[in-house]
Amino acid sequence: MTPRSFVEVALDIWSRRKWLALAVFVLVASVVVSIARFLPNVYRSSATVLVERNQVSESFVRPAVTIELETRLQTVSQEVLSRGRLAELITRFELYPEITRMGPVEGAVERMRKDIQLELKSVEQGVARGGTIAFIVGYRGRDPHVVAALANALAAFYVEQNSQLRERQTVGTTQVLRAQLGDVKRRLTAQELRIRDFRAQHTGELPEQIPVNLATLERLSTRLQLNNDAHMRALERRATLMRQLAETEAIPTAAAPDTKQSQLAKMKRELRQLRGRFNDLYPDVRRLKADIAALEETMGDAGEAESAPIERGAPSRPLVAQLRAAIEDVNAEVAALKAEETRLRSEIASYQRRTENAPQREKEFQELSRDYDAIKELYTSVLRKYEDAQLAGTMEQQQKGEQFRILDPALPSGMPTGPNRLRILAFGVIAAAGAAAAAVGIAQHLDTTFHTVDHLRAMTSLPVLTSIPLLEIDGDRWRARRRFALAFVAVLLVLGVATSASRHLADGNYVLAAALGGGGS
Repeated sequence: MTPRSFVEVALDIWSRRKWLALAVFVLVASVVVSIARFLPNVYRSSATVLVERNQVSESFVRPAVTIELETRLQTVSQEVLSRGRLAELITRFELYPEITRMGPVEGAVERMRKDIQLELKSVEQGVARGGTIAFIVGYRGRDPHVVAALANALAAFYVEQNSQLRERQTVGTTQVLRAQLGDVKRRLTAQELRIRDFRAQHTGELPEQIPVNLATLERLSTRLQLNNDAHMRALERRATLMRQLAETEAIPTAAAPDTKQSQLAKMKRELRQLRGRFNDLYPDVRRLKADIAALEETMGDAGEAESAPIERGAPSRPLVAQLRAAIEDVNAEVAALKAEETRLRSEIASYQRRTENAPQREKEFQELSRDYDAIKELYTSVLRKYEDAQLAGTMEQQQKGEQFRILDPALPSGMPTGPNRLRILAFGVIAAAGAAAAAVGIAQHLDTTFHTVDHLRAMTSLPVLTSIPLLEIDGDRWRARRRFALAFVAVLLVLGVATSASRHLADGNYVLAAALGGGGS
C-alpha cells in the first residue's frame, strides 16, 4: 500500500480529536473574548504648553537663568512628579482606588508616574535656531473628565514650577553677586588705602614726579651756582674794603686833607670798571653807587668841597667808621650766602635721593597699581553682572522673561485610546487556534493505541494477516454517549469557570487595559 498523504493523516487525526480541538478553541476564545469585553476603557488627554522666549533681546538684558530649557524641564519634571505632589493629586481626584485600598500610596504614585507623559516639540534646525518651542503634558485614566482636569493641573504645575525655579535662580544669583561685589569692594578700598599711604609715605619719589624733581634739581643747581658767584664777589669786596680800611688808617695827618677826595676818586674809578663789565642792576654796581653817594653826603655834611682844604690834624674818623660798617654788611652778606648755600646743598641732596629712589618706588608702585587694576577690573565685571542680575530679576517680576504658557488646555476625550479590542480578539483567535493544535498534538503524542493497519505494520516486523473491524454493541454505544455527556458537562463547567475568572480579571482592571492598548504600561 502507498503511504498516506499529510492531508489524509490530518483528516484522520481531526476525525478522532475534533471535539478536543473544539473544546480547547472555544475555551481559550471565550476567555479572550471575556477579557476584551469587560476591560475598562482608557482615556487620554493632553495640554500643550508654549515656551515663550524672552520678550527683551538678550543683547540688552542678559538673563540670570542660564540653564538650558531641556535641563530645566527635567528639573521641573522632578518637582512635578515628586511623591508629595502626586499623592496630593491622587487624594484630590480619588485615583487608583484598587491600589490605594490594597496597600500604601507609593504603588499608586508609581502607577501615576507611568500614566503621565511628557513630549517635547522642537523646530527643525534649518528653519530656526532649533530647540524646544513647546511641550505636551498628557495623562491617561478611566474617567475622561478627570483625565482632562488632571492634565490641566499638571500643565499648571509646570508653569508654576518654572516661574518659581527661575525666580529662585534669579534671587540666588543676585544674592551671590551682591556678596561677591561687597567682598571685591572691600578689597578695592583696602588697595586704594595702600596706594594712598604709599603716596603719602614716598612723596616726591613717585614715578610721575621725576620730571618735577629733575627740573627742581636743575633750578637749585643754578641757584647754588649764583650763590657761589655772589659769595666770591662778596669775599672780593670784603677784601677790598679791608684793604681800603687799612690804607685809610695808615695815612698820616699831613695827607689827611686828600683822604676823602682820593677815596671818592678811587671808588669812582672802580665804578667805571664795573660798569664796563656789568649793567647798573648788578649788585656790586648798586652797592658801589650807594657807597659813593654816602661818601659824598658825608663830605657835604662836613662842609667840605672838592677844592677846599680840610682841617689838618687827625685822620677822617667818619670814613673809617663807614668802611667798617661796610665790612660788617659784607660779613653779614657772606654769612647769609653761606647759610643759603648750606640750605641749597641740603635740598639738592634731598632731591638727588628722591631721583635715585624713583626706580625702586616705581617698581613698588607698579606692583600696587597692577593689583589695584586687577581688583578694579574684577569689581567692574562683578558690578556689571550684578546690575544685569538685578535687571533680569525685574524682568522676571514683570513676566518678561522666558515663561511657560498653556496654549491648548486638555479637553475630555470622546473616544477611548484603549484597550484595542480588535487586536485583542485577533490575538485571541490566533491563541485559541494554537492552543487547540497544541492540545491535539499532546493528545496524539500520549495516545499509544493503533488506529490503522499501516501504523501497526510500521511499529512491528511481524506480518499482519488480517484486520477485524470494531464491533459495537448497545452497551458500548451507551458508555460512549455517557462519556461524551460527561466530557461536555466538564467542558461547560471549565468554560464557565474560565469565563468568570477572566471577567473578574478584566472587570475594572485599568492596569491590564493600559497594558493591552492604552499606550504601554
